[in-house]
Amino acid sequence: MKRLLRYAAVGAAATAAHYALLAVTVEAAGWPAWLASGAGALLGAQVAFWANRRYTFSHQGPWWPAWCRFHVTAGAGALLGMGLVAAGVLAGLHYLLAQTAATFVVMLAGFAANRAWTFRPG
Repeated sequence: MKRLLRYAAVGAAATAAHYALLAVTVEAAGWPAWLASGAGALLGAQVAFWANRRYTFSHQGPWWPAWCRFHVTAGAGALLGMGLVAAGVLAGLHYLLAQTAATFVVMLAGFAANRAWTFRPG
């Protein structure tokens, strides 16, 4: 439970970066919400990797293999999130509400994948 709470705290910081880029690219640049969600996810993934590596999982192994595994997981999460945002917008939800729901689903799936695969102990 302690790791899940740490993961959620790191996720909050990564999500703030994600949402900031999402809002700027939709509102200021006119990007479609699904594409902006993907760009935000890439930024958030960089924040999340480094913080989760040290703070959440105390990973001591080589960073490069973990970074690659993390980005496979993050990529799958981004695709899942993009699909959920697109479905939400098509269903008539505001893009930020759709993104909020997607974030919750992706967080739970990502925690499970990162604990079991990305940052597993030696």
